[in-house]
This record gives sequence, structure tokens and C-alpha cells, in this order.
Amino acid sequence: MLQNLLPGFPDGAIQISTRVRLLKKDGVFTYFVCADNYFSHQARDQSAFRMIIATLIHNGHAKPVEFQNSPLGLPHRTLMRWCRQLATQGSDSFFTPRRTRGAHVLTSEKTAECETRLSEGLSVAKVARLVGINESALRKALANGRVRRQPMIPRHNPEADTKSERSRKDAEASEGMGTACTRADDRVAAAMGMAGHACARFECCDDVAFGGLLAGLPALCANGLLSGLNRHLSLPAGYYSALHILILMGFMALARIKRPEGLRHIPPGELGRTLGLDRVPEVRTLREKIARLASGGDVLGWQRELSTQWMIADPEEAGYLYVDGHVRVYHGDKANLPRRYVSREKLCLRGTTDYWVNDALGLPFFVVSKPLAEGLGAAILEDIVPQLIEQVPGQPAEAELAADPCQYRFVMIFDREGASHSLLSALWEQRVAAITYRKRVGENWSETEFSEVEVTHPGGQVTRMRLASRMSELTSGKQSIPVLEVRRLSENGHQTAIITTAMRLKTPEIAARMFSRWCQENFFAYMMEHYDLDGLVQYGVEEIPGTKQVVNPAWRRLDQQIRTLRAQLRREQARLGTHVIKVEALDAQAQGERLLEIQRMDEEIEVLKVKRREVPRKVSSDELSEEDRPSQLRPLGKMFTDTIKMIAYRAETSMVGLLRPHLTKEEEARALIRELFVSSADLRPSKEDNTLHVRVHRMASPVHDRAIHALLEALNEQNFHHPETEMKILYTLS
Repeated sequence: MLQNLLPGFPDGAIQISTRVRLLKKDGVFTYFVCADNYFSHQARDQSAFRMIIATLIHNGHAKPVEFQNSPLGLPHRTLMRWCRQLATQGSDSFFTPRRTRGAHVLTSEKTAECETRLSEGLSVAKVARLVGINESALRKALANGRVRRQPMIPRHNPEADTKSERSRKDAEASEGMGTACTRADDRVAAAMGMAGHACARFECCDDVAFGGLLAGLPALCANGLLSGLNRHLSLPAGYYSALHILILMGFMALARIKRPEGLRHIPPGELGRTLGLDRVPEVRTLREKIARLASGGDVLGWQRELSTQWMIADPEEAGYLYVDGHVRVYHGDKANLPRRYVSREKLCLRGTTDYWVNDALGLPFFVVSKPLAEGLGAAILEDIVPQLIEQVPGQPAEAELAADPCQYRFVMIFDREGASHSLLSALWEQRVAAITYRKRVGENWSETEFSEVEVTHPGGQVTRMRLASRMSELTSGKQSIPVLEVRRLSENGHQTAIITTAMRLKTPEIAARMFSRWCQENFFAYMMEHYDLDGLVQYGVEEIPGTKQVVNPAWRRLDQQIRTLRAQLRREQARLGTHVIKVEALDAQAQGERLLEIQRMDEEIEVLKVKRREVPRKVSSDELSEEDRPSQLRPLGKMFTDTIKMIAYRAETSMVGLLRPHLTKEEEARALIRELFVSSADLRPSKEDNTLHVRVHRMASPVHDRAIHALLEALNEQNFHHPETEMKILYTLS
């Protein structure tokens, strides 16, 4: 593990990371690693510059995101290209002279092809790639007049259906099989059992609404949208296949169509053409398909498989798991759900508690739903930790754990609700470390113990905090567990206390991990606003297993009566004490009556306590009456849609990462991605080369156009093929 060394960098050196500084002086770049002179080169030596940046990243002295956020402002794609070059070709490759083309790059044939394609409205970069020449060569030829821009050819294809033509055809089809049911033969064959599922077939169309959703298909597939097909998810023969339903659900999440009912307000034929079909299923059909996928497959197995893949893809962040509960409030009357406190409403409401497991950047791994309010600790120990022990990569072997008493499997971070001796000790018995806020902080530490240090957050942001640490204990009766306590001193003098059983972590890293919990809070807020996190797609209730222990309603009623009487007793005692302190004259009769009332309340509380002791606090649900017996909403449909939403959020976040180098703020990048998904596009399928050209309509400003153009170019580099038709999808900005 890297150790924190005391910095001793020269004046004027700019910060790259906590370990790396760069000094620009007298035309020489000098790199310092932990105050040591690591490397120097002339400022104009770009080959040495590329080599040393790749070396610093390869050796773990700095992360790509730190170079990206530093004053150097190097694009992420460029850094990754240099790192690949170092890994595959070695450091000598940076100093090898580049091979240049001959003098006759632009022949007369290529010049004519370039002029033709430019007249079609294609970008210079796109034309250069299609013709097979360097982009810089084409730009030089345009500048000196060797290649001329011809008048632009109209983009409309006479064979392409316009939006008005499609609308008319879809309306005419309503007189037969239904609105936009233009593939009647396929539908009849599927209904008669003469054929299986319909095959996607893209048509030449202009101005297809929601055509921009096709730009999100590569990210959805890369994040596992179709990974469960034919293994965990399947549908019987019919017009719509499981692949169609999964892609539609992913598109609906990206387009913020929050529930199946939202499809009633969208032309079904337009969204259907993004699937390669005549129309999307109607609401009732879609709900039936979702119910079949949820009940007939293994949704839980699919979700666990996805979470394992996501953790393996990012093993470093998978070692720090953030757990938090979110109450999904239920306003219906079919299910008898227990009440629980909802902090955002400041009320006790009926609902289901979902416990989400995310990484430090807010990306979700999986979710556990609990219809009964058993608390964060019970959910962690019973449902979350067993799954994490199976899935988290890079865990130490049992022999390593036995040999080192401070070694742990991974770290869990949660709110102060879990800051109890029972939970932390139970986790450590399984060698799982925890970080949380401390309850009942106690006396403040002396300000002389605090020192200002740099704290690097998981996202790469660097802040300065005043921190101090001590060894402490967390006790419960006669039992105790050693913890490391870290405190942060705010400018107003407040001390925030953090405790952890991960003794090997350094103080700045503990603070960075704990204070990164806000990413999970932002995740909940964003998912509720944009993905309808609390929405239902499947109605109906199920019985909770009869052996499940629940709080006895009779015990709860007695407990509530005791709490109410205690509150009244405290008020009466306060009134009597106020009169005594102020030496107010009370006649003997009034004072006696008040004392008698206090005595009566004391006696009534004692009687209720005796009754409460005779009633068991928890009973099995089958011992309750029909009206008191709790039930739950059907869980599989919610689990299925939650998994789709996790995939969509991860897909959106990955596309935001491609846009970030071209925009200043992440919020702006997310807003632009949402605009891309709901934008129109022209579809141009080509049977000759088996390609599908998606021409996305332009955005609201030139800045956004340039950012989306760069995004589409990055998607083209992925060489993505449609999962059903195997057509190569090429994206352009029209």
C-alpha cells in the first residue's frame, strides 16, 4: 500500500496529484514524485512529454482523471491512447519518427470522392475516414483549394417516408388491426403460431421522433441490458420478443417515459421504428410482457450476474461499498405494509425500504427490497454481506485473513444508523470493515490536534480539511470493539466524528470515503426525479411467509399508550415545577389536584408496563388476525424494472463521461445527453454494406453540436452492431 510522504515540492510547481508536481522553468519541464526529481525534458519535446505522462499513470503515481482535471487539461481519450502505446509498444515508440504518406495522397479519384461526400453534408472528419486519408490532409487541401466544396445536395431522400406520410399510414392502419400496425402479415403469423417473434427491419425514414435513442443503444448493451437473454429472461412465441421488450424498457428509461402509461401520449409508430418494428406494444400488452419476464425468469440471478460483472470491471471501487436505505412510499390500498419513518416527508408512512449498494461515484451495483422494517443492520447482515462476499473481486484468501488480524475483505460505508457495537462487531467477525459517523460524539478534541491536509476524493477532486485521529472504542454494556476515530474540524468549530474498523486506511482516505456519501444522496434525488424510482409497473400483492417475525400490533398499541402518557406526565411535572420555581401562589386544593393527577398517571403507566411485558413484542405473521397480517407488493416486477433503471443510469453516466471533456459541468453534460435521447433523427439502412446510418438532428447551440459530434464520433469508433439485425450503426449529426 502506498504511504503518504511529507511533501517538499519547490515553489511554483503545479499540482497533478497528491504525489506528483510539475515545475515549468526556463523552458524545461521537471516532474517531482514525493519531492524527488523524477524526470526532466525540454518544453518543446512532445515525445518525452507523452512518454512521461504515460509512465506516471502506468506506475500508479497519478490517475488519468487527475491529469484531466489538472491545469494541463489533457483529454481522457488521449491519455488512454498514450497508456496503450506504452503498454503495447514500449517507451521507445514515443521517440520513433512517424511514417508519412507519399506525395500523392489525394489522387484525382479521391479528390472527386471527397467533393461528392462533402456535398452530401458530411463532416470533414467523416469524409476523411470514409475516403481513407488523414483528416489534416483533407483540411489542408480545402484550405489551398485542391478540394472544393460543392453546393450541398438536399438531404431528403425521395424514398424516405416523411413524418406526415408515416402519420397518415399509421392512422389508416387503425381501421384494420390497430394504429400503426402496418406489418399485418407478421402479426397474423405470430398470432396463428405460424412464426416466432417478429424480426427487426429498419426502414428509410426522415424525422423519426426519439431517433436519438439509438445513440444510447451501445451503452445499454455494454452495461448488460441483453446479458440475461435466453438464460435468465425469455418469452414464449409472439410478435414481440424478450429482446424487443428489453430494448424498449431501456429506451423508455433513457427518454424519461417513466411508466407504461406514458406510451399512450407518444405516437406508437415513431418509437416503434427505433426498435425496427411497426409500433411499440400497447400499455396492457407491455405490462403482460413485463409480468411474464419477471415471473417466468430468474430476475434475481440476472441482477446478481450484472452486479458481479460491474464489480469486476471496476475492482478498486468495488472494495468500498456504500449502503443506504430509501423508503418507497406506498399510497395504494391493496397491500398492508408496515409504517416506517420517511425523512424527506418527516412522517411515518406505509412503504417498502430499498437498500441500495453503490460505489463512491454513485453508480449502483444492486438493490435489496425489504417489505418489513427490520433496520439497516439486519439488511446488511442478512442480505447484503453474504452477496458481497460472493461477488467482490480481489478479496484476501482465508490464510491471509488468519495471518493478519488487521486485514479485511472490503469496506462498507453507511450512515450513523448503523453506528452500533452489534453491527460493527458482527461485520468484523466476517472480516468486513466499516466506516460510519459516530453517535453521541461527546467532548470536543483540542484544536491543536488538528492539522490541515489534502484529501483526494474518489472522483479526483482535491480539497483541504483539518483532520485529527485517535484510537477509540465502541462499547455496549461490558463488550467493546476497537475503532479508529477521525474528526474533521469545520470553520465554525463543529467537529464531525467518523469511526472505522479499517485500521490500515490513512486518515485522509477515511475522510474522503465517508464524505463521498453525498454521491448516493444525489443518486436517490436524480433517480426519483428522472427515473421514477418509486413507480410501480406491476400491481397485486403477495402474502409474507407465515414464519416471518413482525412487531405485534397489540404490543405496539400498548407501547404507544405508554409513550403518550409519559409525554403528558412530563408536561404536568413541568407545569408544577414552573410554579415552584417562580414561587407562584397555588392554593392547596389546586396543588393537591395536580399532584394527584401526576400520581394517577404514574400508576396508569405502571399498569400498562405490566400488560406490555405480558404481550410478546414480536410474533410470526400467521399468528396475527387477517386485518393485522402484513402483505407485500409483488416483488419480481419491481426487481426487474429496478435492474433496467440501474442499467440505464449506468449507460447514461458512461455517455456523460464521453461528453465531459467538451463541456465544463457534469450537470450540463447530463442535460445535453437527455436532449440527445429525445431528439429526432433520420434513419438510412443500407442492405449493400449492412449498415444503418442514424443522422441525429442538431442541438440548440453550436457548442452543443460540437460536443454531440465528438460523442457520435466516439460511438462510431466502437464499431457497434445492432444486436438483432447485425447491422453496423453509424452516427452522424445532420
